[in-house]
Order: sequence, then structure tokens, then C-alpha cells
Amino acid sequence: MKWIGVFLYIAAGTAAYAQIAGPAAYVPATGPIEPITNSQRLTWFVESSVGPTSLLGGTVSAGFGTLLNRPVEYGTHWEGFGERYGMRMTGIVTGDAMEAGLGAIWGEDPRYFRAGATRSLKTRAGHIIKWTFLAPNRNGELRPAYARYAGIVGNNFLSNTWRAQSESDTSHALERSGLGVLVKMAGNTFDEFWPDVKQKMFHRH
Repeated sequence: MKWIGVFLYIAAGTAAYAQIAGPAAYVPATGPIEPITNSQRLTWFVESSVGPTSLLGGTVSAGFGTLLNRPVEYGTHWEGFGERYGMRMTGIVTGDAMEAGLGAIWGEDPRYFRAGATRSLKTRAGHIIKWTFLAPNRNGELRPAYARYAGIVGNNFLSNTWRAQSESDTSHALERSGLGVLVKMAGNTFDEFWPDVKQKMFHRH
């Protein structure tokens, strides 16, 4: 059953690529995509790894893990919560470092660019899904996000070497990889809609 998630992961990415990839550069609502600089790539790495969204996600993840006692070796106390939080953080940092490093080699841009509030809800939802599996290259053309794939899958298999024994196997690594795709999609959703929500909440006439 775990392999089904991997199949869907590959199938969804391939389908999205077949639908919209082409010779023309993608132009988001904010204008043409400029090639990412080294400093921007570093900023992305820091914000993606230890930014507010990541830290909040770690709290939720560690909280559920403690509630469900997964893995069982950590227990259901505060110490176990801390171990789960730290374990997730090592995986996030490792995966983001792989995505940033490999992407720098072949020019893959890890940043998410919003569709914008002027687009329909259906269009924005499709945009979120597509940008989970695709990323701009140096020319602004959308291509399969191979560095992202490597970061998500690679960090989950690599972390088997230091995880608790009950979850340090291929089956659990595949499960975490599938979850990693969903987490990336959730992050894109937040990036897409939070600016609109924030503007409505804090806008002063």
C-alpha cells in the first residue's frame, strides 16, 4: 500500500508537467520571474527550514505524534514531544538543504509564486497543486521540481539512519515522503491565501 503513494506522487507530477510545461516562461500575477540569486536561495532555505510556518508545523506534527505515541520509543511526555520536534526539524533542514543545493546546480528555483487574488478559486487551487510538483528553471520555464523530489524522498530515507527503530524502515520512509508532498502543498496553500486574509484582517481604511 505504501508504494501507491509513490505512484500517485509520480503520476500527479507527470500529469501536471504534461498539462502546462512548454517553451514559454510562466508569468505570475506579480510579473516575470527573475532568476533567483544566491542570497535569495539562502533566504529561502532559512525561512523554509526555521521560519514561522515551519516552526508552527513542527509543533502540530510533534503534538499529534505525542498524542498518538508515534514512535513508541519517545513516549507521551514533554521529553517525547521535544524529541519528535527535533527529529522533524533535522529532516526539514536536511531536505531543504538538498533542494537548495541541488537546485543551485541545475538552476531550479524553490520559491513559490502566487497566482494572485485576481484569479478564480479553481485556478488558484490548480496553481497550488501544479507548483507542488513543478518549479521554474533559469529561464522562468516550469519544469519538474527534481531537486524538491530529491529533498523530500532523500531526507526521509537518509533520516532512517538516526530515527527510532520502529520507524526506520523503507515503509515508513515512503509514508513520510508522501506526507512531505502534502505538507509542501499545504505550505503553498498558506502562501497563496494568507496575504489576502492578512490584508482583510489588518487593513485600515
